[in-house]
Amino acid sequence: MKSITIHGVDEEMENLIKKRAKSEGKSVNKIVKGLLAKALGIDKEKYDHREEFLDLFGIWTEDEENRFFEGIKDLEQIHPENWK
Repeated sequence: MKSITIHGVDEEMENLIKKRAKSEGKSVNKIVKGLLAKALGIDKEKYDHREEFLDLFGIWTEDEENRFFEGIKDLEQIHPENWK
């Protein structure tokens, strides 16, 4: 990924960027990239990232859900003998 140098950033702008980065717990770089994306109309905050993770999760059928909950039913019980 390319880097860009921005010259002539005044102290007020620098302080506001640093203040936002600190308050959001992000790096100055991420804040500046986010501001640029928003200004250019490519606001990545609104991007739905679910498609990127489809290979990691899915939707259970009703039968799969029932079998899962049946399989963990014993885990919902408190067995006092296990707490001695």
